[in-house]
Amino acid sequence: MKKSKIGLWEAVSLAVGTMIGAGIFSILGVGAQICENNLPLAFLVAAVISFSVAYSYSYLGSKFVSNAGPIEFIIRGIGDNPVTGTLSILMWFSYVISISLFAKAFSGYFLALFHLPDRSIYVAIVEGVIILLFTALNFFGSKAVGKAEFWIVLIKISVLLSFVALGVWSINPEFIKPVFSSTSIVNTFFASSVLFLTYMGFGLITNASENIENPEKNVPRAIYISIVIVAFIYLSVSVVALGNLGVEGLIKSKEYALAEAAKPFLGDIGFTLVAIGALFSTSSAINATLYGGANIAYVLSKKGHLPRVFERKVWFNEPEGLFITAVLSYIFALFFDLNGISALISYVFLIIYIFVIVSHYRLSSTAGGKKILIILNLIVITSVFIILLIYQWKNQRDSFITGFSVLFVAFLFELAYRQITGRIFVKRRSDGSGKNIIF
Repeated sequence: MKKSKIGLWEAVSLAVGTMIGAGIFSILGVGAQICENNLPLAFLVAAVISFSVAYSYSYLGSKFVSNAGPIEFIIRGIGDNPVTGTLSILMWFSYVISISLFAKAFSGYFLALFHLPDRSIYVAIVEGVIILLFTALNFFGSKAVGKAEFWIVLIKISVLLSFVALGVWSINPEFIKPVFSSTSIVNTFFASSVLFLTYMGFGLITNASENIENPEKNVPRAIYISIVIVAFIYLSVSVVALGNLGVEGLIKSKEYALAEAAKPFLGDIGFTLVAIGALFSTSSAINATLYGGANIAYVLSKKGHLPRVFERKVWFNEPEGLFITAVLSYIFALFFDLNGISALISYVFLIIYIFVIVSHYRLSSTAGGKKILIILNLIVITSVFIILLIYQWKNQRDSFITGFSVLFVAFLFELAYRQITGRIFVKRRSDGSGKNIIF
């Protein structure tokens, strides 16, 4: 029913909530280390790059409404094959890892804010409670998730904009003066490829498209609005942080760069403000990602890309995809070193972006869009992917190797699963109905 659907601004909140997660509180130092004074410019370039992907998502999302999101687009563009199956598994797995990372970030700021010891038992309790809280919220349906996300994101944005409004008066203009030497320009584009990853959450809108009011119009609108909002916040926050701390200060503080940047104009209260913002940021990211991840787990399993256990509509009278996603997220948060596999998230989504753009090119006569723009967008995103691989190889080689190892294992699993089950995929008809999946 329409009243249970997500509205435009609730859909925007899902994307903004995922994009402005824990990253903005720590990635400023990383960006400054790469491009120094050009950090705000790098965020701007990253925003422009994100529109290269949003172009295809908006056209395809308005035409093919499915909670499978990008996997639906890829299936329609290149068909059902082991690559498609591997991407569907990896995308869901990436959401599981993302939720685990958000839970860990929430736990770290929560314990620091309330001066609690960083012991394993406290970390486990906080991580478990925050995941359980949003799992319970998701049981109430898409409208409840959308409303909660709207208010959490509103508080989060208010905190970040307060940081901007209070800190803009103490900016040192020399700290934010851009440098346009050949080396600086190259480093700026290099940094923008890394910072581009902080814009990845807008695709989550397509994973909730079946639950959005008037998706043909609201999905494209929500995608573009969310990117504009996030770009404005990233730019303004980076200007204030860089303008107050300078490059050396941001690099030195790294993990708590935003908290340190607040000290010149707020003192110790600055850490409290930033910590509260971080709690709301990670909370909204968990809420949105858990919702999107659960939808993916359910929808893709119906198409045959996840184990049959997801196929049942009810498990203990609740959506089983949500339950399993939440449990696995907690297990990974508790028992695994996520630093080694966090790079996998970047690889998976960039590969998905490339396949989505290729699919858009092949479907452009049906979905719309200019082929020349699609080709240019493909060149841009492929270049970003290559630059990111170079960055990972030089700076995080262990993560690079682990990420590609997981990709390879997932592909082998997909091949074996197809061989054992003999399943085939029958894509849904244009009238929105679907045929049963044959296993």
